[in-house]
Amino acid sequence: MDEQSAIRQEKLKKLQEAGIDPYPYSFARTRPLRELIAAYGAQNAADLEKVSEEFTIAGRLIAIRDMGKSAFAHLFDGEEKMQIYIRRDRVSEKTYALYKLLDIGDIVGAVGRIFKTHSGELTLLLSELTLLVKSLHPLPEKWHGLQDVELRFRQRYLDLIMNEKTRRIFRLRSRFVQKVRAFFHEKGYVEVETPMMHPIPGGAAARPFVTHHNALNNDFYLRIAPELYLKKLLVGGMEKVFELNRNFRNEGIDMMHNPEFTMLEFYELYRDYEDYIRLTEELFAFLNAEFAPNGEITFRDQKISVKPPFPRVRFMDALAAASGWPEEALWDEKALAPLIRDHLSDDGLPPTYGKMLELAFDRYVEDRIVNPTFITDYPLALSPLSKQSRRDDRETERFELIIAGMEVANGFSELNDPAEQRRRFEAQARNREKGDEEALLVDHGFLKALEHGMAPAAGEGIGIDRLIMLYADAPSIKEVILFPLLKPKNEV
Repeated sequence: MDEQSAIRQEKLKKLQEAGIDPYPYSFARTRPLRELIAAYGAQNAADLEKVSEEFTIAGRLIAIRDMGKSAFAHLFDGEEKMQIYIRRDRVSEKTYALYKLLDIGDIVGAVGRIFKTHSGELTLLLSELTLLVKSLHPLPEKWHGLQDVELRFRQRYLDLIMNEKTRRIFRLRSRFVQKVRAFFHEKGYVEVETPMMHPIPGGAAARPFVTHHNALNNDFYLRIAPELYLKKLLVGGMEKVFELNRNFRNEGIDMMHNPEFTMLEFYELYRDYEDYIRLTEELFAFLNAEFAPNGEITFRDQKISVKPPFPRVRFMDALAAASGWPEEALWDEKALAPLIRDHLSDDGLPPTYGKMLELAFDRYVEDRIVNPTFITDYPLALSPLSKQSRRDDRETERFELIIAGMEVANGFSELNDPAEQRRRFEAQARNREKGDEEALLVDHGFLKALEHGMAPAAGEGIGIDRLIMLYADAPSIKEVILFPLLKPKNEV
């Protein structure tokens, strides 16, 4: 135990010996600090002298300035901070004795009248003080911010206490999710919940986490996407559905990836990918009204226009233009392989043609896109769940929305031909045999559902964490997830 924690333990013992409960059950405050500040913060000192009411507030001590027989301190309640003033001749001996055993980080309740100091700061002149919890560890030294990045993520509670920017991000996140839900409810979509444990991983190209159900003696997979279950609801006649929930992918951790993340997926019968491109633009316009009224955000020191409509570029056009490779070579696996080997691959060729295209696109196109851009008409090799294009049967009716080098949305006209879907699944199985660990498995339950008939439909997934990163100007996905996954570390 460090010296400061030992001192606090000794103070805790003295409090208990004095009959003071350091962990009381409840405390009735008059109002949160933000309401008190809103009501009286703009009033002058003379007006406040006429306010005879005593107020009861609560919060964590974040600063104490002791002047012998009096002291100023600041309380912080998670949203706002307010100064309190204690004078020895204005409080009981018991209250003053309690004050002398307090430390920064303790949570207290305070009763008193409000006034303004000579510097104009709204302050509570203390008449009573109650200990609500004794903090046994000191806060990081500087109130202006906790700077250790790993400590901020590992002990998010300290980050929330110390950093206003962190609190702002998560308040924004809460409002953002509410607005997304409101948009789809207003459009008549039904919010649903689908399983988190799947007997077969599916709905996206990703490696799953595996768990085991003891009673059934069977392995299950944490879901990588809810897509196949949501499309079963379309088969059942639910015309418009959406789900806002967690996905789990057994992948690396970096600025844009966390193995546990929040995904929005939505589906509608009788629509196609063109309809959903327009719906995505409507969603951005709806969100901009609150979070980017001028249609512009700043992200990683770049000004980005998020005002729709957004430009569209066909996948092969974008890749050919960015790489300088002829499009005919991109369509030919034998011609593409040496280009990948010579220009992009340090560890051998990717196992499949689709993985080659994916690698080239990531390196030449995705990383270089700043302003929102719809990449459309993805090759069939990259889109096992999408309908073939009506213009070119080598392509699919699929789009991705890319912003600041990040895939934010992925949507398409849904494949509803069960025989074609079976062929696609079987092709994916062959890709898995070639070494593509992210290839889909054959999902016979989903195929049976399609055989009962699914009307034409469109579907889309949007990465909520990435979208919030953009609007909150948060450079890392860890900044917008309260408890991102970190390598385990013993905390003593």
